[in-house]
Amino acid sequence: MTDRYILHVDMDAFFASIEQRDDPSLKGRPVIVGADPKKGRGRGVVSTCSYEARKFGIHSAMPISIAYQRCPQAAFILPDMKRYGEASRSIYRIFYDFTPDIEPVGIDEAFLDITGSYKIFGTPRETALLIKKRIKEETLLAASVGLAPTKMAAKIASDLEKPDGMVEVSREKFCDFLWPLGINRLWGLGKKTEAVLRDKGINTINELAKKDVRDLVKLFGKNGLSLWQLANGIDESEVSTEAEAKSLSSEMTFDEDTSERDEIERALLSLSEKVSSRLRREGLKARTVTLKIRLEGFLTYTRAVTLDVSTNYADVLYKEIKELYNNFDTQKKKIRLVGIRASNLVSSREADYLFKEAADVKREMVHKAIDKVIERFGSGSIKRAGGLGY
Repeated sequence: MTDRYILHVDMDAFFASIEQRDDPSLKGRPVIVGADPKKGRGRGVVSTCSYEARKFGIHSAMPISIAYQRCPQAAFILPDMKRYGEASRSIYRIFYDFTPDIEPVGIDEAFLDITGSYKIFGTPRETALLIKKRIKEETLLAASVGLAPTKMAAKIASDLEKPDGMVEVSREKFCDFLWPLGINRLWGLGKKTEAVLRDKGINTINELAKKDVRDLVKLFGKNGLSLWQLANGIDESEVSTEAEAKSLSSEMTFDEDTSERDEIERALLSLSEKVSSRLRREGLKARTVTLKIRLEGFLTYTRAVTLDVSTNYADVLYKEIKELYNNFDTQKKKIRLVGIRASNLVSSREADYLFKEAADVKREMVHKAIDKVIERFGSGSIKRAGGLGY
């Protein structure tokens, strides 16, 4: 194992913590950020919740109606992504004071490779503690940090002493840390694979590490080799600073399951505009666009297309998403949720072709004008003439 020092920084109950920070009356109370519960009849999900709410068995992605049933006395708050984004940008600015090698995992977590920079600040542990201290002092928010020689171990470590935790895994005691843990801690282990392993009497990472790798390959193919390597601490995956490591997404849950085409298309148009706006705000373009559809009964499907030319234009995103939707067979079931994800991202400064046609120049001017209106007056301040007429 090479001498690497990887941090996984994970903000604790990020959205809920921001709400508690900004409203002192919420401190110590169960706080649930997500959809409107509508007194138990809401149809969305929990985005995140405070640790006080987690004592009631509430967790992210839980239907908001169940969260309300378990803790009706909680403070239910609609997400304020603008405020959360501002806090996230402040945290990332702190990261960049310590290393340029940062892999964003989401708005509230990231991997940092401090191998080449920690000596400026002391030891790797001192560097990790200094990052935690800076985040607490400058944002009044708590972060849990894992420090380890590999990304997987750093991720596991950051989860073990939440909230406001710090766990260091040394290279010398790597297997002592990893092997007693349950196999469910392994990165990328799906529920079906876990069930097969447990059926074979493999419940800990140590038991998996001691299995004959050939038997695992017979069971799971190439994934069997990968699992055996991870169980034995073999993980050379790098902290990726490329835009391709990220994706941007937005989704919408309908108040009632619907098969009304106009309603669905309006939702897809609105989501296309939201994703387009975020891409442009972050200086990115997408090559791959994914449609997410959840049918009644919670059956969830995705369909994706990779474009010849990357884009951050709402009309292009909507055209591709609408075509994916048109080709999707709902099996005569109503739709509960739709979502859009933009991935395979590149910098918007990167040119896909040498010369822009006049139509593209005009489109760019229109989008810049829309961006300025939204920046000044908010996302609901402008509607496209012609409705769905892309």
